[in-house]
Amino acid sequence: MSRLPDLSDQTFDVAVIGGGPAGLMAAETVARAGKSVAVFEKMPTFGRKFLMAGRGGLNLTHSEDFERFVGRYGARSQTLRPMLEAFAPKDLIAWAEDLGQPTFVGASGRVFPKAMKASPLLRAWLARLEGLGVTLRTRAEWTGWSPDGGLLINGEVVRARAVVLALGGASWAKLGSDAAWVPMLAPMADIAPFRAANCGFDVTWSAVFRDRFAGEPLKNVALRHGEASARGDAMVAGYGLEGGAVYALAASLRDAIEAEGRAVLTVDLRPDIPAETLERRLHASRGGQSLANFLRKAVKLSPVEVNLLREAHGLDLPAEPAALAAAIKAAPIVLTAVQPLDRAISAAGGARFESLDGLALKAHPEAVLAGEMLDWEAPTGGYLLQACFATGVAAGQAALARL
Repeated sequence: MSRLPDLSDQTFDVAVIGGGPAGLMAAETVARAGKSVAVFEKMPTFGRKFLMAGRGGLNLTHSEDFERFVGRYGARSQTLRPMLEAFAPKDLIAWAEDLGQPTFVGASGRVFPKAMKASPLLRAWLARLEGLGVTLRTRAEWTGWSPDGGLLINGEVVRARAVVLALGGASWAKLGSDAAWVPMLAPMADIAPFRAANCGFDVTWSAVFRDRFAGEPLKNVALRHGEASARGDAMVAGYGLEGGAVYALAASLRDAIEAEGRAVLTVDLRPDIPAETLERRLHASRGGQSLANFLRKAVKLSPVEVNLLREAHGLDLPAEPAALAAAIKAAPIVLTAVQPLDRAISAAGGARFESLDGLALKAHPEAVLAGEMLDWEAPTGGYLLQACFATGVAAGQAALARL
């Protein structure tokens, strides 16, 4: 490990461990208050997972009504509410635009930078932090506390009056979020086991369907599991199903599989067309057409959609129009397993808020937690990054309050 030059004789007001969005936002919050702050990141560069998120366009946040927005955080909605109110989607948009990265609202209501990637924003952000006097160190790994309460970083002791821990969760370990901190903090906080979130699910496809349609999209479908529902796109994978609409229901599906060994996902292939309208169209004469060709012409079902119906309902689809319309509106797909955590976009689990004093460790009250170390989960759509930024601001403010 590299040495940490010029730090052994300094005491920072705040040290931030972790250089992702939560940690960098905590550092900016502290620096803007005029306090000295250093950020230590064990990877060779900052924001590696943030840059990975930018490959898909960098969905920063969402423009929907705030009450609906907060509800996306499920069981942790009320816990996160004050933090999301203090640094709301509008604040994140203003922050990005102040860094020279104008944003736009996509057709789905998601908010993106016009550059559609993370690197320009991250470069401008790091330059701002340096301008605020923030000390930035990479290849600097935190391994706990020294006997006299200092921070052990690369085997050396670094002094700080308060600490923000923003070490990430347990998805994308190769980018730094490897949950290596869990054994260190387990004696100090109740840590919910990490589980896959925003993940794909296994389906026992027939060999013919898997080989022909893996990689094919299901566009603008409606998915339902119990009382939960989602609209959007899904993707047929060789192992099963994935995609944004599936991720929106991932928590419900995962919990059902863990409890019962399976989950039934109901797919409406034509959510914008009432069953009565479908039935009326299916009354048209088939003539000598195959069923697949008839469904393509009558209700514009693609080959992957026709064959998904056969996977769900059996090879012999009903000929009677009402029954066939009902089959199109409700195709049951049995999910048998959750894809592994290291393939998930994000993770559920982490330090439970109930075992913390606000965001602080009770055993080390000068240390506050932020980002995906905390026990919350949310679907894709801007909710993940928004909560990381918002908890980073909250952690920075909590650190300032403890100085």
